[in-house]
Amino acid sequence: MTTSPAVAAPRLRLSVLMFLQYFVWGAWAVTMGTWLGTELGFDGEQVGLAYGANAVAAIVSPFFVGMVADRFFPTQRVLSVLHLAGGTLLWLASAQTSFGAFYSLLLAYALCFMPTLALSNSIAFDHLPDAARDFPRVRVLGTVGWIAAGLLVGWLGVESTALPMRIAASASLLLGAFCVLLPHTPPHAAGQPFSARDALGLDALQLLRDRSFAMFVLGSFLLCIPLQFYYAFTNPFLNELGVPAPAAMQTLGQMSEIGFLLLLPWFLARFGVKRILLIGMAAWAVRYVAFAYGDAGGGMALLYAGILLHGVCYDFFFVTGQIHVDQQAPKAIRASAQGLLAFVTLGFGNFIGSYAAGRVVEAHRVGAAHDWTAIWLVPAGMAAAVLVLFLLLFRPRAAPQVAAA
Repeated sequence: MTTSPAVAAPRLRLSVLMFLQYFVWGAWAVTMGTWLGTELGFDGEQVGLAYGANAVAAIVSPFFVGMVADRFFPTQRVLSVLHLAGGTLLWLASAQTSFGAFYSLLLAYALCFMPTLALSNSIAFDHLPDAARDFPRVRVLGTVGWIAAGLLVGWLGVESTALPMRIAASASLLLGAFCVLLPHTPPHAAGQPFSARDALGLDALQLLRDRSFAMFVLGSFLLCIPLQFYYAFTNPFLNELGVPAPAAMQTLGQMSEIGFLLLLPWFLARFGVKRILLIGMAAWAVRYVAFAYGDAGGGMALLYAGILLHGVCYDFFFVTGQIHVDQQAPKAIRASAQGLLAFVTLGFGNFIGSYAAGRVVEAHRVGAAHDWTAIWLVPAGMAAAVLVLFLLLFRPRAAPQVAAA
C-alpha cells in the first residue's frame, strides 16, 4: 500500500520527533543509577528517589500542559519550549555532586520532560489517518532513538560518568529547535469557557465513569509499580554481575521492541486490546524470573531472554494502552486523556514503584553487593498478581475495527 505525499511529509517529521524524544530519554535514564551509585556514592533509596523524579513530574504537570495544548497554544510550540528549558536544566544537573542539589535540578528537568511524552503522542495521533495502523510505524523511530543512545554510551564506555546526561541535554536542545518544524497542531478546544476544572485537567476524568476504562487505568497503575525495578536497577544489576557493556546489551530490548511495534497492528486486529495487554503483563513477570536466576556465567541466556522480552513488555502494555486511550477519548480532550494515562502510570505508579524498588534493593544489600535473586522475585510476584486481577475484571468496550497492516 502506497502512502500519499501529503501523509508522508508530516509522518517523516513525526518520526524524527519520536527518534529525538527517546534518544534524549535513553541517553541518561539507562545508566543514571550506575553513575549515582558508583561515582557519586548515592545509596539504593537515593537512586530510587532520583528515578522517582519523573514520576513526581508526571503527577504534577501532564494535566496542566495537556490542557494548555488543548485550549491555548499549538502543541508544537509547547513541545519546543519544554525541550529547550529541559536541556538547560539537565546539563546543570549533570554538574552536581550532592544529592539535594542534583535531585532539585533533576526534578525541575522532569517537570519539563514528562509532559512531552503525552504531547508527542497527541501530536502524532492528530496527524495520522489511522492511529492503530500508523502510530506504531512512527513510534518505532523512538525505539531506534533509544537504541542509538544506548549504543553510543556503550561505545564510549562512560556508563559511570556524567557524560550520558550531557549528551541527553545537548540532544534536548536540538529537539527543542526542531519542534518548531512539526506539523501545526492548533488547540482543539480553543474558545471554550475556561475554569478551574480545565486548569486541573478534570475533563479527562469523565472517562473514568466507564467501568471498563476505569479498570484499564487501575490495572495500568498497579503494573507500573513493579515496572520501576527494571528501569531503575537493571543497569546497576548487570554491572554488578560483571556483564560486559551492559548499556549496549540493554539495547537488544529496544531492538526487539522495533519488531513487535511493526507487528502490533496485526496482533491488535486479531487478538484485541485485552489479550494483548494480558500478554504484555505476563511478559513482565517472566522477565523478572529470568533476571532472578540469571548470571554472568551459565545463566547469561536468561539475562538475554529477560532483555529481549522488552518488545512484548513495552509494546503490548504501554503502546497498546496509548492506542486504547486514543480510541476511547473524544477528540477535544485527547491531549488531556493521554495526560491522564501519564499521570496514573508514569506519575503515581512509577513514584510508588521507584520508592518501593529502592527500599527493596537497599534491604537486600549484602556488603557492597546485593541478593538479586530475592530482589527480582518481588516485582515478578507483583506483576503476576496484577495479571490475574486484570484477567478477571477488565471488560473492554468494542473498539473500531483495526485494519491489519
